[in-house]
Amino acid sequence: MRPDLAVLPPRFLRTKEAAEFLSLSARTLEKHRTYGTGPAYRKLGGRVVYAVDDLEAWAARGAVTSTSDPRGAVLPAKRQTLPAVPQPGRHAR
Repeated sequence: MRPDLAVLPPRFLRTKEAAEFLSLSARTLEKHRTYGTGPAYRKLGGRVVYAVDDLEAWAARGAVTSTSDPRGAVLPAKRQTLPAVPQPGRHAR
């Protein structure tokens, strides 16, 4: 027998619902997506969606047992700066 699809939880969430699932603002989740620090996402028909499993896995990466535990791997939603690379033919002054 096939279960009624209306009672199954959604497999994919739009940005707003995914943000609520993670207790974040939609804007913070958008920043994570832009900077490449957020959970994996998909584009279905031009719409950004998140798999519930991916949201749970991303949140679990940040799990720690104390404030001194260095294992948390979720990065803040900010642009990561790269070290300056010297340009050929240019000299530092």
